[in-house]
Amino acid sequence: MRFHYAFQNIVDLKSNEKSQAEWMLSTAIGKLQDEERTLHEFQTNRKQMTDQLQSDVENAASVAEIRVIQTYVEHLDQCIKRKQSDVHRANVVVIKSKDHLTNKMLDEKVWMKSRDKEKDKFQHEMLLKEQNELDEIATVRFAMNSR
Repeated sequence: MRFHYAFQNIVDLKSNEKSQAEWMLSTAIGKLQDEERTLHEFQTNRKQMTDQLQSDVENAASVAEIRVIQTYVEHLDQCIKRKQSDVHRANVVVIKSKDHLTNKMLDEKVWMKSRDKEKDKFQHEMLLKEQNELDEIATVRFAMNSR
């Protein structure tokens, strides 16, 4: 006789939910990394522009050129602020995804433990049944040999 767990569909569902939570966390981490990379690019670009601005000021560049670079640096500052906000939101999503995954893992573990307990109980009952059958065979043989 084979073990059949009555709630196997629930165990499978919990496993699928955990897999989906893992996928969501992976997606959130990828999004966070993209946002951080873009923020770093903005910061690098701003550093280059401020260095160029400093160089132009020292080399007595025209006021128009300096103003264009200054305007672009201000634009980059706004982009950096927005991107920092995006990074923060992506971090929040990652944290929520981790919590969600933790809950799904715990939920799955509870159901897996329940299934394992049922399986252990089933195996114990099967061993007892088998032992009883062997005892009965031994008793019958002993009785037949005693006659």
